[in-house]
Amino acid sequence: QVQLVESGGGLVQPGGSLRLSCAASGSSFSVNAMGWYRQVAGKGRESVAIKGAVETYADSVKGRFTLSRDNAKNTVYLQMNSLKPEDTAVYLCYAQVTVGGTVWTYWGQGTQVTVST
Repeated sequence: QVQLVESGGGLVQPGGSLRLSCAASGSSFSVNAMGWYRQVAGKGRESVAIKGAVETYADSVKGRFTLSRDNAKNTVYLQMNSLKPEDTAVYLCYAQVTVGGTVWTYWGQGTQVTVST
């Protein structure tokens, strides 16, 4: 079993910055990929930034968001700059891990990011 613990959401004005973090913990697992999705009520889940063998970003966040990963701590950080009201969403940490030869997907509980005046 792997647990994902998120932190860093909140309320910020347009143009501001926030940093999200997500730490994976458990026993005997290896991380294949970690990153963030986001979801707005009534809409589907959107991939924001994922770092695995390759790094991918949603077109809407390229140049504004930066994903970094500390492999030793199994932690990812999402630095979000120049935030816009349309970035408002619940941000969910995502991890794909291998445990005992089996690949599993885990999700965090979600952290609210609100961009508003």
